[in-house]
Amino acid sequence: MLRVFLFLCALGLILLSGAFFYGYQTLHRPMPHAVEMTIDVPKGSSLSRVLLDLKQRGLIKHALPARLYARYEGKTAIYAGEYLLEPGITQLEFLRKLNLGQVTQYRVTLVEGWTFALALEAIRGAEKIVVSPETESVEAAVRAMQLPAPNPEGWLFPDTYVYKSGTQDSDIVRQAFQRMKKVLAEEWQGRAERLPYGSPEEALTMASIVERETGVPSERGEIAGVFVRRLKRGMRLQTDPTVIYGMGERYRGNITYRDLRESTPYNTYVIKGLPPTPIALPGREAIHAALNPKEGESLYFVARGDGSHKFSATLAEHNRAVREYQLKRREDYRSSPAPDKK
Repeated sequence: MLRVFLFLCALGLILLSGAFFYGYQTLHRPMPHAVEMTIDVPKGSSLSRVLLDLKQRGLIKHALPARLYARYEGKTAIYAGEYLLEPGITQLEFLRKLNLGQVTQYRVTLVEGWTFALALEAIRGAEKIVVSPETESVEAAVRAMQLPAPNPEGWLFPDTYVYKSGTQDSDIVRQAFQRMKKVLAEEWQGRAERLPYGSPEEALTMASIVERETGVPSERGEIAGVFVRRLKRGMRLQTDPTVIYGMGERYRGNITYRDLRESTPYNTYVIKGLPPTPIALPGREAIHAALNPKEGESLYFVARGDGSHKFSATLAEHNRAVREYQLKRREDYRSSPAPDKK
């Protein structure tokens, strides 16, 4: 009897060792797909359900080794989402992805100077984004953002936002809105003294104008300085981007003398002070410039044609600059810097 018992023990150890070795090999063996593919794990899925799906798709032969390993390690919890299976990935590596929630990430970038409409269009059109009723119209988006104003212009922070498959567009909108509120509050705390703004919202409006007027980033502070000095002296801002924004879809690339004389809430050739809302999405640098304008005496500027501006302290100097850079435009005239050569 003792010999039989010892034989059975030895046989059990051999079988157990074989099972362990087989399980080890199974977990460390590359899965059989030759190209990248994605696995979608719905909400509420269990590890057993995911492994069964892999088996049915021919990506694994047996699910038991992975289940036993996950249970032994206490890593049976998984996250819903879309997972990338690269060629050569093992079951063990995939299990770690599931347990850590390393879902496939997508990105959408909102660019400085864009309007709210352009930003919303980019978000709604981004890959794997789910379009929700909360963004079907500007009014719906305002409610989703919980803005205290009917016009959400300028209130999305231009940045790159990372999200996973199935994210709603309204989630990105809210994230960009909260980011803008945070950045604006931070910059407002560090603002210069004696600025002509009654609120952070007015500073945001100025920042949007600075953003749209700036072709060379290093000029933001100087451009802001011109506008701040004009406001302090009661001068009209007389900036074309506000006129263009007020024209809306009527703008076709040119501003006429009639456009400059048209009475709209955004025509700063006609109205005094700031327009009622921002005109674009300003970045942190533009917000900082609006709240920390460069000191000086310049009250005017005109585009040189290479993206930079000529700044003047007097109207006579400005008129000479206009004749030099605007009335005699070269063929290579540009309102923004030339792109870098590859």
